[in-house]
Amino acid sequence: MRIFLSLLFFLFFSNTYAIEKLENAHAISMHGSPKYSKDFKNFDYVNINAPKGGIIKLHQIGSFDTLNNFILKGSPAAYLNQVHDSLLTQSFDEPFTMYGLVAESISVPEDRSWVIFKIRKEAKFHDGNPIRVEDIIWTLNTLKEKGHPFFKFYYGNIKTAEKISDNEVKFIFQGERNLELPLIIGQMKILSEKYWKDKFKDVLLESPIGSGPYRVKNFKAGRTIEFERVDNYWGKNLSVNQGKFNFEKVVIEYFRDATVALEAFKSGDYDFREENQAKRWANAYNFTAIENGNVKKESVKHEIPTGMQGFYINSRKEIFKDRIVRKALNYAFDFEWTNKILFFDQYKRTNSFFSNSDLASTNLPSNEEFKLLNPFKKKLPNEVFNATYQNPVNDGSGEIRKNLRIADKLLFDAGWIIKDGKRINKVTGIPLKFTILLVSPEFERIALPFARNLKKIGIEAKVRTVDSAQYERRLENFSFDMAVVSLGQSLSPGNEQRDFWHSTSATINGSRNYSGVSNPAVDFLIDKIIGAKDRKSLVSATQALDRVLLFGYYVVPHWHIQNFRIAYWDKFGQPKINPKYDLGLDTWWIDTNKVKLLETKIK
Repeated sequence: MRIFLSLLFFLFFSNTYAIEKLENAHAISMHGSPKYSKDFKNFDYVNINAPKGGIIKLHQIGSFDTLNNFILKGSPAAYLNQVHDSLLTQSFDEPFTMYGLVAESISVPEDRSWVIFKIRKEAKFHDGNPIRVEDIIWTLNTLKEKGHPFFKFYYGNIKTAEKISDNEVKFIFQGERNLELPLIIGQMKILSEKYWKDKFKDVLLESPIGSGPYRVKNFKAGRTIEFERVDNYWGKNLSVNQGKFNFEKVVIEYFRDATVALEAFKSGDYDFREENQAKRWANAYNFTAIENGNVKKESVKHEIPTGMQGFYINSRKEIFKDRIVRKALNYAFDFEWTNKILFFDQYKRTNSFFSNSDLASTNLPSNEEFKLLNPFKKKLPNEVFNATYQNPVNDGSGEIRKNLRIADKLLFDAGWIIKDGKRINKVTGIPLKFTILLVSPEFERIALPFARNLKKIGIEAKVRTVDSAQYERRLENFSFDMAVVSLGQSLSPGNEQRDFWHSTSATINGSRNYSGVSNPAVDFLIDKIIGAKDRKSLVSATQALDRVLLFGYYVVPHWHIQNFRIAYWDKFGQPKINPKYDLGLDTWWIDTNKVKLLETKIK
């Protein structure tokens, strides 16, 4: 499912949509006009003179057992996105805008009820066969019928795909007005029907036939995978690809343990890492190679919305069906102490599912929000209408008696009493106990203090860490009580919200509705988001959705940061301009002079 998360980071800041009819256009924006003209030579954030060659070594935590990243079965390897091309590709220095890749041109009517893509004649798969209209149609139908459940929701409003000519395919949409569908279908990875028709439904342990800039050269399942740049890649001369995909090989080593992985980086076993733990960032990057400049440590600012990471509560479980019980759990989480002691004050607490954006709910609902929410007034909590969501606040000392007393009262009023030191339901007698599921031992230092605070109010919370494959399976099957999850968002939300929160996704294994949200108001607001006719309508509907989700208490919110924390051995060249909405690692290159200097210094 990680391959889908990148779509969620494209942004839009205008207050109005400027939707126009397009005929044989080179690009399409969610609104307004593309930054780059039809005859542009390259994106601004690349170096078109970047040399090709060399090897970059990366790492992953966990394991993999398949090279098929389109189905629910198995744990796919990283970086497989670079094996397969799509109709369109995004730029990372402007709003949600897509440029032609496999598609030479794009045509849409003003209402965007359909889209026609004209396919480049030179577009080919790695085996030399051309990318046909039939391959594109087969891919869509197969993903919807047999692919990961995400595709069923994401492409749900695509009614049909039709062959218009030998190099033109038309997608016809259904349902309410949905302005992003032409862009969404443009991001679909295109598969070779000839290669995949007998392999699609199974775990794959061979190098797949794709059409992208890289192919799998070698791999050892669960341990390492090596990608090589395709010398005769059909799209290497396109404007959208200039200055990109500069490494001759990309090698990814897998580690079961994050501590071991960091030590391997210090020893030079791989070249680049992005740090996701504040404690390590503060304390673990003081080794010799940093001090003498052989390894660079940088914090790179970005403008990507931060979404919501947190302890996601599985409301399908009987003990969590009452939102007041879920609300009480948040009062036992001491963010201020966690941030001060464990994170060195690097983070901010997250107060919205659309954090760091104008889509986040603030103050009381606007008139537009009231109009959307009023039909559900009897079914929604009063707080949705007359309160602003706020997380509990502590003083950072580690003493949270005041908030634990609030939690105790909430639980008592909800019918959960203390008996023999245990929190039980006064009617059924069942205890309030659950397991917090983790994928990394490093998160135990956050979960265990939370569990200790819960114990003070009679709740038994165990912490269990499992490997990545089991963790993914348990999330996919919703076989957990509480788990750490992060869902990214954008300033142009749309179809992915169905996968996150819609009632239909709550019962489908593999969806990302981890908390089991099933609420008619949520369903209604998602439809309003997808069908928003202008920016103002989109903002109002999303803020209203945010309120309903927040006051549903489906998550104990965590924290966020707006920087990439990266470290790398000093062997790379980088463009002068960083893209706003991506790190841009695929625009870096091996600097042979730096490599020689580094080798000399190490000797």
